[in-house]
Amino acid sequence: MTDDRYRSPLGTRYASPAMQRLWGERHRVGLWRRLWLALAEAERELGIDIPETALEQIRAHLDDVDLEAAARYERRFRHDVMAHVHAFGEQAPAARAYLHLGATSAFVTDNADLLVMREGMRILLGRLVAVLGALDAFARRWADVPCLAYTHFQPAQLTTVGKRATLWAQDFALDAEELRHRIGTLRFRGCQGTTGTQASFLELFGGDHAKVRELERRVTAKMGFAEQFAVTGQTYPRKADSMVLDVLSGIAQSAAKMANDLRLLQHEGELLEPFESEQIGSSAMAYKRNPMRAERINALARFVISLQSNPAHTAATQWLERTLDDSANRRLTLPEAFLAVDAILVLVTNVCTGLEVREAVIARHVEQQMPFMATERWLMVGVAAGGDRQELHEVVRKHSLAVHEAVSRGERNDLLDRLAGDPAFAGVPLDRLRAELEPRAYVGRAPEQVDEFLGEYLAGVLAAARPLAPAAEDAEVRV
Repeated sequence: MTDDRYRSPLGTRYASPAMQRLWGERHRVGLWRRLWLALAEAERELGIDIPETALEQIRAHLDDVDLEAAARYERRFRHDVMAHVHAFGEQAPAARAYLHLGATSAFVTDNADLLVMREGMRILLGRLVAVLGALDAFARRWADVPCLAYTHFQPAQLTTVGKRATLWAQDFALDAEELRHRIGTLRFRGCQGTTGTQASFLELFGGDHAKVRELERRVTAKMGFAEQFAVTGQTYPRKADSMVLDVLSGIAQSAAKMANDLRLLQHEGELLEPFESEQIGSSAMAYKRNPMRAERINALARFVISLQSNPAHTAATQWLERTLDDSANRRLTLPEAFLAVDAILVLVTNVCTGLEVREAVIARHVEQQMPFMATERWLMVGVAAGGDRQELHEVVRKHSLAVHEAVSRGERNDLLDRLAGDPAFAGVPLDRLRAELEPRAYVGRAPEQVDEFLGEYLAGVLAAARPLAPAAEDAEVRV
């Protein structure tokens, strides 16, 4: 293809080769051919006179699709499925009379879409496993390193670097659970005929209802599904697309939340995303190290989240047994959503495996705020030394507000010195006050929570996900 035509950046820059191949035309048509094979095999098994030679020729040409021949037919017929029926018939002439027997276009288009989405979800589950594995290692490594916790992006109490990572991991783990559920419950459209009544198959089998039901069961099993939709119109319920996009949007939401956190923490200098040795942060400001990966995650996530409502509207506006206004829409929405989430998770894995923790910066920020964290304990120490609780509270309050104002102007936090020099704390030795400034005494159960989360929850999520998910294929991260 020449460069004078638009190409989606999801294909040229972001999504992995595996996801691109999955949604590519050659793979899609290969699935159509496998569906035609499964249908013909099942029809022959149930008594339809289809010669074995026909099946042999179909099997011999499952993957050598002649896209140019199909394109020529489509220009004539203006119908993509019939174009491929004719192109396939040229390659498998013994099967020509039996291809697509009793079926409508949705037999191949809808069932193939379901096959592609199921495999796409498995690829994404594999990528989630990789993300969760990276966050597991990161949280374990930094489980007990104190850092400032923020509410409203204002310093609150202390947590640990590892505990914060478990918050990101939990979001992705919930996505993995939901994705696993969607994979396990996705249904096959099956062999339902033109408007979902199976009339053509009933005629094919001479009015034998049992054989029609058995045909559907066999084709469903041949294509690797446990169940098919109980009833359909011409298409499977478009609500299924909406449900899949819900979980893809959920993954994007988790990634965006983590990326936003990382952008804030990179501004603070506490965590840094990977940065290549020759990477350029700005074309004009050579000194800059911008959070480009996190920003790209946010950009792609916003796109996916915006797609979430699209299949919901499609599901809501389908007329009776079917209208065609879903077709062009789904050709855009479904692959773009999968490609974008794939790109997001490739980036997230890259970031999580290469995060740089600046312990000295974190410790400096903690040290700057620690005197404020210690005020309640200092109050209790003063009371234990014989002071009046209410009087001590007022002393602590006034000094804290004054120091807070000074710190906001860039001055040192000298709250300890001020309280130690105040007559209200005369009965408390300086060393006793200083002893309350140990950060690890203020992280609560954060280190234990990390261990419990990883061992009692995340390990189970990963164990359940891995059998359904292929190992994540490496993909280049374009900087």
